[in-house]
Amino acid sequence: MTAKPGTSDNPLRVAIIGSGPSGFYAAEALQKQKDYVVEIDMFDRLPTPYGLVRGGVAPDHDKIKSVTKVYDRIAQKPNFRFYGNVEFGTDITHDDLLQHYHQVIYAVGAQTDRKLGIPGEELLGSHPATEFVAWYNGHPDYRDYEFDLTQEAAVVVGIGNVAMDVARILARSYNELVKTDIADYALEALNNSNVKRIYVLGRRGPAQAAFTNPEIKELGEMEESEIIIGPDEVDLDPLSQEYLDNTDDRKDIRNVEILKEYAAREPDASKPKQIIMHFLTSPVEIIGTDRVEAVKIVKNELYKNEKGVLRPRATDQTRTIEAGLVFRSVGYRGVPLPGVPFREDWGIIPNEDGRVIIMDTKEAVIGEYVVGWIKRGPSGVIGTNKPDSQDTVRIMLDDLGNDIHLKPTEPSSDAVEKLLGERNVRYVSYEDWQLLDKIEQERGEAIGRPRLKLSRVDEMLDAIEERKRQEA
Repeated sequence: MTAKPGTSDNPLRVAIIGSGPSGFYAAEALQKQKDYVVEIDMFDRLPTPYGLVRGGVAPDHDKIKSVTKVYDRIAQKPNFRFYGNVEFGTDITHDDLLQHYHQVIYAVGAQTDRKLGIPGEELLGSHPATEFVAWYNGHPDYRDYEFDLTQEAAVVVGIGNVAMDVARILARSYNELVKTDIADYALEALNNSNVKRIYVLGRRGPAQAAFTNPEIKELGEMEESEIIIGPDEVDLDPLSQEYLDNTDDRKDIRNVEILKEYAAREPDASKPKQIIMHFLTSPVEIIGTDRVEAVKIVKNELYKNEKGVLRPRATDQTRTIEAGLVFRSVGYRGVPLPGVPFREDWGIIPNEDGRVIIMDTKEAVIGEYVVGWIKRGPSGVIGTNKPDSQDTVRIMLDDLGNDIHLKPTEPSSDAVEKLLGERNVRYVSYEDWQLLDKIEQERGEAIGRPRLKLSRVDEMLDAIEERKRQEA
C-alpha cells in the first residue's frame, strides 16, 4: 500500500500554474508548513518568472520590484522547480497534471481588460491599458504592438494605479525613463512622442479615487509635466463630504488633500506636458472615422443606491475632448484555462475558499485550487496576495489531512521532465532564468541602465544557451 502523500517516500507533489506573486506566496506557505514533505513545480508560459512584477509594475517603480528578492529565496529551496516557457493546455495539459500531482494551484491572474461598452471603442488608437503597460515593460506578446505617439492628446479612462502609471509614463521625460528598465524600443518611441496633453477621467469623485497616495503624489513631481486640476473638480458634493467626515480611511482623506493642493497651484508654463484630471466624468462615445479623433464625455453625479453605496449616474451635461489616443483602465478579468471551470460573468475560476468548484453543482473539484486575482478578481496590491495564498494553502492542507487529493499514477519530477522532453518543449529552469537575469543586467550596465530586457522568447532562449556554452 502506497504511503499517504507528504512523506519522504511519497512527497506531496504540487503544481502551480503561473509564476506571479500569488503563485510564489502559495509556494512559500507550502514550504513553511511543518507536517508534510512537499515538492513544488511551478509552470509559466513565459521563460521569465514573477508575472506582473516584471510585466506590469511600472519601470519607474523599482522599489516595488525589489519584492522579487523574496521570490528568489523561495525558488532556490531544494523542493522547488521552475518550468518556464511551458504553456498550460498545450505543452502540459490538465490531464497531465492529474497524472503527476496530488494538488494543483491556478495562479494565472487577470490577463485581459474590461471594455467600456461605448460606440467607437474599436477604432484605431483605442487601446486597453494592459497592452500599453505590457508593451513598455517588454512583454514578448506585446513587443511588436504599435501606439501612435504622433498624437498631441491622449485620454486615460480610469482612476486606479494602472491608469496613473499609463499617464505618468506618457508624461515622463527621457532623462527620467532612461534610469529605469523600460524596454529599449519603448524608451525610443516615448522619447520621440508628440503627446503633450494627457486627460485622466474618473467616473466618481476625488474622494472615491482608487489610486494610492504615492501614485497621485508622483504626478506632481515630474520634470517635464505638470498636473492640472480645476478648483471645481475638487469641490466635494454633500455625499462625498459626508463620507470623508465619517471615514477612517486615511488613503481617501489624504488623496483629497493632495488633489486640493494641486488645484491651488499656479500653472507652470515651463513644463511642456500636462496631465489634466477630470472627476465625475465618463466617456460615452469615442468619435472618429477610421481612427480616434475625439472623446465625448458626460458629467456624472453621485447618489446612494439601495445598499447605501455611492454610485455615479450621468447628467445631461456633455462635451467633447479632442484626442487621438484612448487607453481604458476600468478593470481586469481572467481568461478560461483548458479543462478548468470558469465563471464568465465574473472572469474568475469559480471557487469556495480557494477550492475550485463546478459552477452548476457547486461541487468541489478534488485536488484543484486557486489563488490571487483569478480567485477573487482584480483587487488589492502585490502584498494582498500573500494572505490570500496562505488561506488557500490552509484549505489544501486540511483536505490533505482528510485524504482528499488527486491520485497521480506518476508523481515524480523525472516523469514530468521526461514528458516535456518527449514533446520537445524547450523549458527554462530557474537556474536558466538566473543566467538570463544576469545577462539582462550586464546589457544594461554596459549602457548605464539598470537592465536591458530581452523581449523576444527566441532571443531569451538563445541567450541562455550561448551563456551556458561560454560557462561550460
